[in-house]
Amino acid sequence: MFQQISLHVSSFPVRIFSEPGGNATLPCRLLSKRHNPGVQVRWTKLENDEAPLEDVLLWLGTRSKTFGRFENRVFLQAADDRDASLVITDIATEDIGQYRCEVSDGMKHTAEEGFLKRSGVVFPYSPPSGRYNLNFTNATQACLEQDAVIASHNQLIKAWRGGLDWCNAGWLRDGSVRYPITKPREPCGGADNPAGLRSYGLQDRRSLFDVFCFASALKGTFYWLVQPDRLTFAEAVQACLDDGAEIAKVGHIFAAWKLEGYDRCDAGWLADGSVRYPISRPRNNCSPTEAAVRFVGFPDKRHKFYGVYCYKAQ
Repeated sequence: MFQQISLHVSSFPVRIFSEPGGNATLPCRLLSKRHNPGVQVRWTKLENDEAPLEDVLLWLGTRSKTFGRFENRVFLQAADDRDASLVITDIATEDIGQYRCEVSDGMKHTAEEGFLKRSGVVFPYSPPSGRYNLNFTNATQACLEQDAVIASHNQLIKAWRGGLDWCNAGWLRDGSVRYPITKPREPCGGADNPAGLRSYGLQDRRSLFDVFCFASALKGTFYWLVQPDRLTFAEAVQACLDDGAEIAKVGHIFAAWKLEGYDRCDAGWLADGSVRYPISRPRNNCSPTEAAVRFVGFPDKRHKFYGVYCYKAQ
């Protein structure tokens, strides 16, 4: 009789983060050896409702088969006889999502799931003083104040390939000024120009533009603080402190939205005095046409019109 195969995943259902173009390893460990007779390991990518979407890899005995667009880009790590972890190379945007590791011995089977997420998010930023008010030094500092860093050219390219479309020019880390266009139109470099990064080239660092920032995956918890009443900005700051947290920064809301799928249709104060809300599931009265972090503006901080988003570091 075949030995029952048990699957133990020490780090599932952890979120594994990687940028497009990089590599990632989704962990899966067996309590029994892979080389026991009849042991089969199957990796699949799942739909949002957890139904199987794509076969990724099938391992049986000493042979493995990869499928479709994963062919020649995935393999079992096989660091030891109990390692069934999946290595994905040259990660594409469509690779981001949920995966299942399923193990069978011909009689019994078990499965565990994990998530492959982006490792960071690029977002455009302008200060409370309005558009095109940041020289290069101030732009760099503005990103740092939002728990982010000024984005690189490559990061902006990857964000554009992932669908970022923004018509305001912003500083990048190399001192160039660019903006990403996925839907060409007249006010944004012309409707006849192809989609891509519009470039102003290297600029005098005293010139004034917006900035593109890059926020990494959160190392804490971003959340909406439930309150009985709407708050002024000062009350919002204090409410987060009273909850053992800090008022969230713009980098936090973008990372939570893009990397964790955070979705809430309530406008809330952030640390820079702006009011925003993250929508990952477009719907009427929230963001009907696109997933986005919606920007309400920089309202008068004395008005009690909004709630607050907090951030609690680990």
